[in-house]
Amino acid sequence: MKFLLVGLGNPGADYVRTRHNIGFMALDALAGASETTFAPDRLGDVARCKHKGRQLVLVKPSTFMNLSGKAVRYWLDAEKIGADRMLVVTDDINLPFGTLRVRAKGSDGGHNGLKDIQAVLGTNAYPRLRFGVGADFGPGRQVDHVLGTFSPEETRALDERLDRTTALMRSFAFIGLQRTMNTFNNT
Repeated sequence: MKFLLVGLGNPGADYVRTRHNIGFMALDALAGASETTFAPDRLGDVARCKHKGRQLVLVKPSTFMNLSGKAVRYWLDAEKIGADRMLVVTDDINLPFGTLRVRAKGSDGGHNGLKDIQAVLGTNAYPRLRFGVGADFGPGRQVDHVLGTFSPEETRALDERLDRTTALMRSFAFIGLQRTMNTFNNT
C-alpha cells in the first residue's frame, strides 16, 4: 500500500528554518529517520521510504506555499494515490507551539497552502496534520511570525516535537487515520 506525505513550505535558503516551513522540516525528519534523501523531481523534492510494508512517497513542493495544490494534484495522479491516503503537514498559528492535531478534513483556517490544495482538489476532505507554531505576535505581524525563525526555547524543543511528528506520520500509514488521531492529537 502506498501513501503520499506532503510537507508544506517555501523553497529557498531564506525560508529553511522558518515556522512556515515546519512541513518541510517534518518530512526531512522522517527522511532522516528512514535513511533516505530527497532529490529534485517534478514540482518538488521527493524521497521514498518504507515503513512496515507500506511505501511512503514524501514530497516537498517547489511551487511555493500559496500554489501547493498543483504539486499535490500532480503527485496524487502520478502515484495513483487517493486523497484519503495523503497526509498534508503544515504550520498552524491557532495551536500552541508543538501541538499536533490530525484531522480527516476541515477548513483551510486561513492557511493559503491549504486553501490552494482545497481549490485544486475541489474538496477539503483530505487528511492533514497541523503543527502548532503559536500566535506570539502583535497586530499586523502574522507574516513576520510565520516567516520568522523559532525562538531559542522552541528550538530546544523542536527535535523532540519532530520525532513525535515522525512517529505520527508512520502511524498514519501503518494503523490508519482514526487510530492515529486517537493516539496523537493534542500531544
